[in-house]
Amino acid sequence: LSESGVPQLVQPMIWDYAADLDVEGKVHLIEKYRRCGFSKVWFASAFKGATGANQSLTLIGHHLKNHLQWLKVASSSPADVLEGIALTGWQRYDHFSVLCELLPVAVPSLAVCLQALKNGGYSEEIKENVEKLLGMSNLETETFMR
Repeated sequence: LSESGVPQLVQPMIWDYAADLDVEGKVHLIEKYRRCGFSKVWFASAFKGATGANQSLTLIGHHLKNHLQWLKVASSSPADVLEGIALTGWQRYDHFSVLCELLPVAVPSLAVCLQALKNGGYSEEIKENVEKLLGMSNLETETFMR
């Protein structure tokens, strides 16, 4: 790879939507990319739609945990390696599948995930800020929103 010149032309994106993604494994993968000559990598997460092909509601806690794991990967990697993170919002698993949860029901998940990334973590204060921003009285992350 390093001899091909590809590392000077592209930046790899590492995708993982799991709530319990392997932080150490991702750090080792980044190290491998660095040894091949890639100076920057991207992460890809999901704020909706990656938990089931016919999911109707967004389980915010799953996506929040995924983003918190990505923050651990970032803090365990060289400071200059991360170019950015793409927050994907799946609409369907393929063109013949039913729709995953729609954007309106996933907006709270998007807000929580963005605030967690912006603040480098998640706390009760951040939860209260998201509730205030969205005009919600009770943001539920471990159960489906009612």
